[in-house]
Amino acid sequence: MMEFPRSLVLVGAGKMGGALLEGWLGRGMPGTAVSILDPHPAEAMLALCAKHGVAVNPDPAGLAAPQVLLLAIKPQMLDEAAAVLAGLAAPETLVVSVMAGKTLANMRARMPRAQALVRCIPNTPAAVGRGITVCYPSPEVGAAQRNLADGLLQAVGRVEWVEDEALIDAATAVSGSGPAYVFYLAECLAKAGVAVGLEPGLAARLARATVEGAGELMFQDAATPPETLRRNVTSPGGTTAAALAVLMAGGGLQPLMTEAVKAARLRAEQLSG
Repeated sequence: MMEFPRSLVLVGAGKMGGALLEGWLGRGMPGTAVSILDPHPAEAMLALCAKHGVAVNPDPAGLAAPQVLLLAIKPQMLDEAAAVLAGLAAPETLVVSVMAGKTLANMRARMPRAQALVRCIPNTPAAVGRGITVCYPSPEVGAAQRNLADGLLQAVGRVEWVEDEALIDAATAVSGSGPAYVFYLAECLAKAGVAVGLEPGLAARLARATVEGAGELMFQDAATPPETLRRNVTSPGGTTAAALAVLMAGGGLQPLMTEAVKAARLRAEQLSG
């Protein structure tokens, strides 16, 4: 069962912050324990908050330091929000950030009283509860705080932890940006279907359903490596083998994917400063 914090301030209630809030409330977290700070909350978010008793944009000066301060704002808004965040982040507050590209050092510079910080990189499937979030805890994060952060983030999918902050950039390149790689695969597969004579709408539906189904199969059969799943559907001398021979020629997709992930990691490092 999820452990609920006594008090939580969610800064930013956009797509990721909103997905988290929906996940918490769906798991039984009392809305009265949550306050959100967002200058322009969507109508659907306002309705959700009203239904569950979540406080919307209370005066930050009147808020006591929360047990958890979760930052889901755009990275470029950090400086603008710094004064409010500094007032909320007390030494006993667990600060959890899902801001891309903002390091622990970035956050400490703006919240000097903060001690326990967790830096996270989620991905967009969190919107449907099927995301994966990679986290790095500062040394001050205790076991109970780590468990609390883990539970909060599991509301939108699975959670993994790394023990080196530099690996957050590597995770960004794999899982953070990864959904776009999969969408591009579906896009290319659909165009290939058109090239062999399928009507565009049908090709798009076949490509989408294939990616959806293959992903679900990997999820349901998590103990089986993707390589084994691939081999299981590749009959010697069959159609799949003929296609894979093309995809794997000259080293195949692997070198290209490795270079793509390296490029994404390098860009993440540059953005992190």
